Amino acid sequence: MLLIPCLLYALTAEAVTLPQSAAVPGGVAVVPLDVTGNPRPPTARYNGKRVMVVENHQQWFAIVGIALGADIGTHRLDITGADNKKLRVAFTVTNKQYETQHITIQDKRKVNPLAQDMKRIESETARINAAFARWSDTLADDLSFALPVNGEFSSPFGLRRFYNEQPRQPHSGLDIAATTGTPIHAPASGVVIDTGNFFFNGNTVLIDHGQGLVTMYCHMDSIGVKKGQTIKRGDAIGGVGATGRVTGAHLHWSVSLNNARVDPRLFLNGVEN
Repeated sequence: MLLIPCLLYALTAEAVTLPQSAAVPGGVAVVPLDVTGNPRPPTARYNGKRVMVVENHQQWFAIVGIALGADIGTHRLDITGADNKKLRVAFTVTNKQYETQHITIQDKRKVNPLAQDMKRIESETARINAAFARWSDTLADDLSFALPVNGEFSSPFGLRRFYNEQPRQPHSGLDIAATTGTPIHAPASGVVIDTGNFFFNGNTVLIDHGQGLVTMYCHMDSIGVKKGQTIKRGDAIGGVGATGRVTGAHLHWSVSLNNARVDPRLFLNGVEN
C-alpha cells in the first residue's frame, strides 16, 4: 500500500492549477487516469521513473516531463492503482522544431575546457544529475509558477546551440535578461537541495518542489539561501549575475520534471513576455 504524507492532500482538487499540456520533446503531457472512485492517488511510471500524479476536479492526472531527445510517436505510462490494479495508458508525442542559435564566447576555455577542468565538470554534473533525479512525495503549493525574475525572455527553451560555431547540447532552460543584482524569487514553495559555483553554470541554486519537480537557477551574482532550507513562493534566493559561461547578465532558469528538462513557460500560466 502506498502512503503519501497528508500535506499532499491539503491541495484541494480546485486549488491545483495544472501546467499547460504540450506533448512534444521538451514539453509536458497532462494525462488523465481512469482510476476514479478512490481518494488515494495511483502510482505512475514513465520509462521506469516515478511521475507526478495530482488531482484536479475529482480526476487524477499524470504530469509527465518529456525529454528533448524523446522519440515521436506513442509513449506509455505504467499505472498502479491504490487497489494494486495495474494498467497501461498511452499518449502521443508530436514533433516540434526548435530554432538554432550561434553564440560567441570570449573565454575559449568555457567552450573547450582544459583537461584539468574536466574532473571538476564531471563532479558538478553528477551533483546536478542527482538533484534532478530526486523524488519527494510532498508537492509544492501549486503548479502555476510565479516568474522568478522581472526581465526579458532573451533565449527561449530548446534552442539548438552552437558555441564558437561548435555544436553543443540544446538549451535546457529559459534565459531572462536583467541587470546584475536584480532579485530572484522562488516561483513556488520547496526545499533547497544544492547550491554552489559551477564551471559552466556559475553560482547556482537547485530547489525541490516535490514529486520529481526540480528547478535550477544559474549564473547568479549572489546566493541568498542554503542547502536544506525550506522556502516559500516569493522568497528571495539571490540575485542575477554573469558568472559561469555567459555573454552578459541574465538568469538561466531550468525546470526538470521526472528528470526531463522541460519548457519553463508551460508552468507560467497567464505570464506573457
